[in-house]
Amino acid sequence: MAGNCCNPPSTARSQRYRTILWIALAVNLGMFAVEVAAGARADSASLLADSLDFLGDAGNYGIGLWVLGLGLAARAKAALFKAFSMLAFALGVLGSALWQALSDSLPDAQTMGAVGLLALLANLGVAALLYAYREGDSNMRSVWLCTRNDALGNVAVLLAALGVFGTGTAWPDLLVASSMASLALSSAYQVMLQARRELLSLSPAQARRS
Repeated sequence: MAGNCCNPPSTARSQRYRTILWIALAVNLGMFAVEVAAGARADSASLLADSLDFLGDAGNYGIGLWVLGLGLAARAKAALFKAFSMLAFALGVLGSALWQALSDSLPDAQTMGAVGLLALLANLGVAALLYAYREGDSNMRSVWLCTRNDALGNVAVLLAALGVFGTGTAWPDLLVASSMASLALSSAYQVMLQARRELLSLSPAQARRS
């Protein structure tokens, strides 16, 4: 790879990555608007969870653009912020799933399936663009993990739609929303560990310049 965990990427590589982040930012903002409206209409906890994930990832891509040309310390601190964002998302999803369970409402399986498929195609496109940067520093890794989680979450939403349709109950939707929260918790932990290692690897002078 042109860049590793201790050095920023080359200028050409950095410019390609910046362009990809702008594309990812636009896709995620668009899909957030689509999914939040569809999730509310379909009364689906998993769609609403996915819409919040799209919004959080749009913010993460924006932060990634901001710190791209900065030093390792700034990028690691940004990664820590994004990890805490993933953690907040997970807790929000768990709360949403609990609320849906108490309300005893039945989601619209057809809307879940159609919007889940659209979201999966969008995330697979972004993941394909980001694949080459999955082993970069903690900031790049957090961006890749968010995108990977989104694609896995979309597959789970499709399975939830099939489950709701087949069983006539809301439990498949609620189980998928909870699983998406667990995945976000795991990713947040991974990013926190790597960012902390990068910060500890800095000399005192490097840390003061960040």
